[in-house]
Amino acid sequence: MISFLVGELVVKSAPALVLDVNGVGYEVQASLTTFATLPALGARVKLLTHFVVREDAQLLYGFADHAERKLFCALIKVNGVGPKLALAILSGMDVRGFARCILANDLKSLTCLPGVGKKTAERLVIEMKDRMHDWQTGDVSDHELDTADDNRSGGGHNILVAEAETALIALGYKPVEASKAIAQLDFDQLNTAEDAIRAALQATLRR
Repeated sequence: MISFLVGELVVKSAPALVLDVNGVGYEVQASLTTFATLPALGARVKLLTHFVVREDAQLLYGFADHAERKLFCALIKVNGVGPKLALAILSGMDVRGFARCILANDLKSLTCLPGVGKKTAERLVIEMKDRMHDWQTGDVSDHELDTADDNRSGGGHNILVAEAETALIALGYKPVEASKAIAQLDFDQLNTAEDAIRAALQATLRR
């Protein structure tokens, strides 16, 4: 099992990135929460990982902190929730935000996430409620909840739009929904595609 990777960030196109580790390029799928911690291309990055083997693919998922990886692993154990949907959930909510929704039976917020319908939201609440008390009450350590500080860092408008729309579609939005969400954003306040994607997801959750 690959527990973590340390290497040079050579590709960054949400939700995928590539790390060059001693001359080997590892393609990694990551949430927007993790993307928000990434430095500029060419910088050295450490990501925690989870390896998923399917009949048709072998996929590597990356996380900036232990808490996000722990929640991802819990989510993919829920009936009907695969890695792609788990990644979309983690892109739309942080760990404690998700815990609050589960403990409060907040189906409305959960169904605002791409790919989460009413039945899936209900299943998440039923299957994960007992597991979420530790996350909400603070029993999860600061070490698990802190993002990787070593990864955090300080195009044109059309490039941002294209990258943001592509990422939203990859996370489960329909093309029309992605375009509509992006059209509502003020790009003067956004510097990267990751900023645009997160803003679009947050706007969707506020509806």
